[in-house]
Amino acid sequence: MTAIAKDTFQFLTELKANNNKDWFTENKPRYLVTKENFEAFIDDLIKEITKFDPSIAHHTGKGCVFRIYRDVRFSKDKSPYKTHMGAHITSALKKSDIHSRSGYYIHIGAGECMLAGGAYMPQGDWIKAIRQEIDYNGDDLRSIIENEKFKETFGELMGESLKRPPKGYDAEHKHLDLLKRKSFLAQHSLVDKEVTQPDFLAKAADVFKTLKPLGDFLNVASK
Repeated sequence: MTAIAKDTFQFLTELKANNNKDWFTENKPRYLVTKENFEAFIDDLIKEITKFDPSIAHHTGKGCVFRIYRDVRFSKDKSPYKTHMGAHITSALKKSDIHSRSGYYIHIGAGECMLAGGAYMPQGDWIKAIRQEIDYNGDDLRSIIENEKFKETFGELMGESLKRPPKGYDAEHKHLDLLKRKSFLAQHSLVDKEVTQPDFLAKAADVFKTLKPLGDFLNVASK
């Protein structure tokens, strides 16, 4: 089983202090080693997740890891490179569809490591479908997010909410707090040293297994 290399944090820390093309070009061999290690870890993580969620079995680490190059066209921050490694594993067949399905997200950066999932600002038909699913089966969602292990792992759902009830829903709805949500995010923060431990793969898989019921609920709505 692959472990996240300790050199990953050293590289990302130095990149954060030298976020420019010249430094990156000089250190690209180090980046490629870091990238290959992370992709191999994600390959192993996919195998572990497949044991409880076979819908993601068609993916590879290489296909799920995000590019390190930032899109700066519409950003005030023109730093050319991300200072973290990230991967998003979903049941979507195409990478362009990953934002229309709940999945499993891993984010590795110096002082900013986490395992997460859910739905971040779902748009259009998906948010409408999620609210309809809450309207019909809100008790199911509440039982998921109030489950003892879920709360121990993720705490409360994160993300903004509407100030008023969404159109078409009564202000007295029993699940109004859930209907008003604009995002349904579950996040488990990590200390850097946890990530490079030999047991991190098993820990990540266990966190994502706890996350799966939330993803299942959100993905029913996306069908």
